[in-house]
Amino acid sequence: MKNIISTKDAPAAIGPYSQAVEAGGFIFISGQLPADPATGNMAQAEIKTQTAAVIRNLEGILKAEGLTLENVVKTTVFMADLGQFAAMNEVYGSFFAQNPPARATVEVKALPKAALVEIEAIAKK
Repeated sequence: MKNIISTKDAPAAIGPYSQAVEAGGFIFISGQLPADPATGNMAQAEIKTQTAAVIRNLEGILKAEGLTLENVVKTTVFMADLGQFAAMNEVYGSFFAQNPPARATVEVKALPKAALVEIEAIAKK
């Protein structure tokens, strides 16, 4: 059985997918873009700003389930340019300073809405 998670504290899905799904005590969070949940507007096209916006959207979804970033066990970071990895990693590390989750980071040709970064996550209740 699965439970669909939807919150106004993160951008609405822009396609046929859920913001997140809970199954077996795990929360599977769809890739989050650096969009403002209230307006849908993208954050400034700068990797540090976009990374922070993406992680705040992850936090919004986690909050809907009474969780925090501490519950995240795995992330996948998709970047349009791995040349900006150090800057992304600096911001990412500020949010996951203690006991960071497992992570994979990959460069992709393009991201929706011309985003520079997208992050998906798995959290454990």
